[in-house]
Amino acid sequence: MFLKNSPSGPNKKLINYGGLYVTMVNATSIQVSAELKKTLEKRKMVAAESYEEVIWDLLEDTMELNEETKRELLQAEAEIKAGKFITHEELKKKLGL
Repeated sequence: MFLKNSPSGPNKKLINYGGLYVTMVNATSIQVSAELKKTLEKRKMVAAESYEEVIWDLLEDTMELNEETKRELLQAEAEIKAGKFITHEELKKKLGL
């Protein structure tokens, strides 16, 4: 048996049991109200989605954008202001829909 960092993140460890790898996660528990748990449950995209994944999705909106994304947003805004776009109706017509 040996332990190594998992490629999916530093908080996950892979343990090799004779060729069978088991993932161990360094985790902690948090207390939430029944109401918040229901709200988190409703935000799951699929039933198997973990509460951690739901919380990360919520936090993602508040995290800082990287520099490349900021440049792309500025470029897109400039293109729109310059009229370099087509409407949905124009695209549907162009595609024959």
